[in-house]
Amino acid sequence: MVIRAESAALTRRALLDAAAELLDLGSPEAVTLREVGARAGVSRGAPYRHFTGKDSLLTAVTTESWQRIADQIHALRTDPALSASTKLRGALHTLIGVGRDQPHLYQMLFRRSGHRPEELGEGLDRVRRQLCGPAGDPAADRVRAAGRFQDEFLAIVTDLVGERNTRHYGALLLTSTHGIADMELSGHLDTEKLRTTADELIDTLVRMVADAGETT
Repeated sequence: MVIRAESAALTRRALLDAAAELLDLGSPEAVTLREVGARAGVSRGAPYRHFTGKDSLLTAVTTESWQRIADQIHALRTDPALSASTKLRGALHTLIGVGRDQPHLYQMLFRRSGHRPEELGEGLDRVRRQLCGPAGDPAADRVRAAGRFQDEFLAIVTDLVGERNTRHYGALLLTSTHGIADMELSGHLDTEKLRTTADELIDTLVRMVADAGETT
C-alpha cells in the first residue's frame, strides 16, 4: 500500500514537471494531458487518474508556482540581514524574474480568464473570502497559495509603511510591478523613447514607497 502511494506520488510529480516544461516551451495551448503523459513517460491513462482535465493540471502547476514564490518572499521577509527596502525590492524582483524566465506561467498566475473566482485577478477581497474553501479542491488550493504569497508580501510592506497604509501601498506596488512586467514582456518597455529598464523602474518604485513610509 505504501509502495503504491509512493508510486502515485512519483507519477503526479512527473506529470506536474512535464506540464511545467511544456508550458515554458510553448504556451497553455501546448499543454495537453496526452503530451504531458508522453513527456512524463507514463501510460496514456495515467494523467486522467491524477487530474480531471487540462484545467485541473494547469491549476496545480500554478498552485505550486505560487507556493514557490511565497517561499522566496518568506525567506526575504525573515532574513535579519536585509533592510525593509531591500526585502521589498527583492520581492518585486522575484515577480519580475518569473515574468522574464517563465512568461507563459507568469501570465497564467495573473490571468482572469472566464472571470473564474479562483483567479488572483479577482482581487484581494475575493481571495480572502475563498481561503476557507474545502481541502483538496484545486481552485481553493490555488487561492490559498496565492493568499500566502500576499500575506508574506504585505508583511514586508507593513515593515516599510506601517500597518495603516499596508493595503494601499501593497496594491500600488503589485499593480505597478505587474504593469512593468507586462510592458517588458510585450516589448514595449525596451524602446528608444522610454530609455529605461524594469530594474530601474522597480528601484524607483521602492524608493518612492520608502520615502512615503518615512513621512507617514
